[in-house]
Amino acid sequence: MNTTKDPIAFSHWMETGPFTYAGLYGDCFRSLPSDPKELGDLISHQIIHRVTLADGNKNANADLRYGDLNRWPWYRAPCEDDIYLTAPSIAAGLFRLDERGFVPDRKVEHKLVLTCRFVSVLVSSIYKAKGIPCRSRAGFAPYCRPGVSMDHWINQVWLEQENRWLTFDADGFYQGLPVPVTQYDMKPGQFDWAADAWLSIRRGETDGKQFVYADRQGTNSLRAAGRYLVYDFHALMNHEISYVFQPRFMNEFLLEGKPLAEEQLALLDHLAELLTDPDQNFSQLLELWETERCLRQLSSPLV
Repeated sequence: MNTTKDPIAFSHWMETGPFTYAGLYGDCFRSLPSDPKELGDLISHQIIHRVTLADGNKNANADLRYGDLNRWPWYRAPCEDDIYLTAPSIAAGLFRLDERGFVPDRKVEHKLVLTCRFVSVLVSSIYKAKGIPCRSRAGFAPYCRPGVSMDHWINQVWLEQENRWLTFDADGFYQGLPVPVTQYDMKPGQFDWAADAWLSIRRGETDGKQFVYADRQGTNSLRAAGRYLVYDFHALMNHEISYVFQPRFMNEFLLEGKPLAEEQLALLDHLAELLTDPDQNFSQLLELWETERCLRQLSSPLV
């Protein structure tokens, strides 16, 4: 689908936030491939998902596409999300373990164990450093487990010559696997956007049990969609918050399942309607970002 290019919006998606500012790694990021598949393949040689590490040398890694995971040092954390929150911190971690930086032959013991949000932030930062509009997106992937749409982060990069956003998933090697998705040019329907998930549940079109938040507590349906609705909004505003953050007004709803007030539900419904077309509705989304403080006042384990 072609998109009318709003100069203000596209200038916004070339800007960085606290998680995507490349800092001293700008030159490094600019030297990396611009082709999404080349970049994604390179990044997938640097990073292992925590689920992949836990699976070991079987399932999707039976052919050792991530390397021999038995080589992973026992003393390293099985997930390093809390250590490498920003793109430059991810880069610093990679250079610390292998001074060559982003290399295709990185040893297993020199990789980082990070989940999809962190890969997405790194990808956004790399393209922004190149002056190419890019945005992280938070929603649900119906291609990771049969019958389930798991919470997931991906990217969209602007293809100037084709006048469109290219949607792609750089979080791992999907090529050659029985996965119903075109990884580096995702088609409509291959990813479940958080706004569509929220609205389909609110309209009674589905009970939403297929939309799952991987907190190992079985969180699904409106609580999963609501969390990712806010994540997607923040990501589009260049503020790609991690899983430990949520709006304060949603705390009891997200963590304990207590119902939201009608006016709160109405606000989230409005947000979801705007997020179904962030390009067309950018000015309204920006106004919401600047005026609805409750969507930006966050809690975390320390706040």
